[in-house]
Amino acid sequence: MKTPRLTVLGAGPGDPELLTLKGARVLGEADVILYDALANRELLQHARPDAVLVSVGKRRGMRSFSQDEINALIVEHAHRSGHVVRLKGGDPFVFGRGREEMLYAEAHGLRTDYVPGISSAVAAAGSVGIPVTHRGASEGFRVITATTATGELASSVAEAARSRATTVILMGLGELPNIVQLYCAQGQAETPAAIIQNGTLPTARLVTGTVAELPARALEAGIGAPAIIIIGEVTRLATPEVLTQALPTVFADASYAEVA
Repeated sequence: MKTPRLTVLGAGPGDPELLTLKGARVLGEADVILYDALANRELLQHARPDAVLVSVGKRRGMRSFSQDEINALIVEHAHRSGHVVRLKGGDPFVFGRGREEMLYAEAHGLRTDYVPGISSAVAAAGSVGIPVTHRGASEGFRVITATTATGELASSVAEAARSRATTVILMGLGELPNIVQLYCAQGQAETPAAIIQNGTLPTARLVTGTVAELPARALEAGIGAPAIIIIGEVTRLATPEVLTQALPTVFADASYAEVA
């Protein structure tokens, strides 16, 4: 009998080559892999031919599993097959519910482990030349999510709007008008900002402008999810070549109403 266990693994920001070496090894050891929509499916090439692959991805407008269903699947597959790898986009401990799933697994008798992934909060920005910190422009940064677990606008957005520190907003495209309204109300309508879609991938898209200009520019460019929003002076450092690339949109009907 195999020991029932769970490894929560970060898939990274999108580029499959940014998976860690340990992550590749763990995928090759897995009996079952439960993977999210934001995890690049090319990573499944590391799996054994006999591994069970289960998509549990979450996307607006598409059938997906609830968190309770995912928790139950982890325990069920672990007791039936042994080693379950939960493959999650970015880093599982950055708004990824990774520890939440581990605690549930531990409460049901599973051994658990965590393998970090590169977070899109830093890597997607860096992939288009935007550093989250830069001497003379930003001495620190915050990473927040736009919505709460109940789908409401997070209070952390209002707090960020009162600050001049670099802010990276994950899962915020659907709340872009509300985010912009809060920033404008705090006198930050002219603060530089950017949106990056599919950061680190060949299909990456980038729009920049002031906070007030961002919604219109995102619509004009056809920006869709998955994307991150960055607000702060560091966005002025975006690589000029990326701005002029005429890359196709991933979603034909993309709008900032879509969320990751």
